[in-house]
Amino acid sequence: MEIELLEKEHTPENVIRHCKAVYKKAMKIAANFDNVDEDLIRKGALLHDIGRSRTHDITHAIEGVEIAKKYGYGDDVLHIIERHIGAGITPEEAVKLGLPEKSYIPETLEEKIVAHADNLVSGSEEVDIDFVIAKWQRTIEDSDDNIERLIKLDNELIKAFEEK
Repeated sequence: MEIELLEKEHTPENVIRHCKAVYKKAMKIAANFDNVDEDLIRKGALLHDIGRSRTHDITHAIEGVEIAKKYGYGDDVLHIIERHIGAGITPEEAVKLGLPEKSYIPETLEEKIVAHADNLVSGSEEVDIDFVIAKWQRTIEDSDDNIERLIKLDNELIKAFEEK
């Protein structure tokens, strides 16, 4: 159903491929946890970039929430869409980026998994955290806080399980 919704909203084909790859990566990460809602992850991962059917700037998360709301998705999915940007955005960073002043930091396990899966997919290809760090250092002004949050997410969701 989510793929059909992306198509109905005229989401570009490359974005749909990206959403499918993020879903695949999110399910790999989710496999590390016993207490995760896989159906919620599926919906959130497939719809996280639906706002790119309207815009490709940072506000695509806000647009995506409005689109998903229109189709009756609950707050759990809406929060994934809204909070998937990078490793999260603080209220102060949001203001600088022209977003409404509030926290866009992923809170629930499912929100964190989708946000981090999105970080670890470039286009429709999986990448490692070093790739993401290098990219953010090149493209994000004052990226230190963002990179710190990225590494924290990676440690929580991936590194802890690689050591087992």
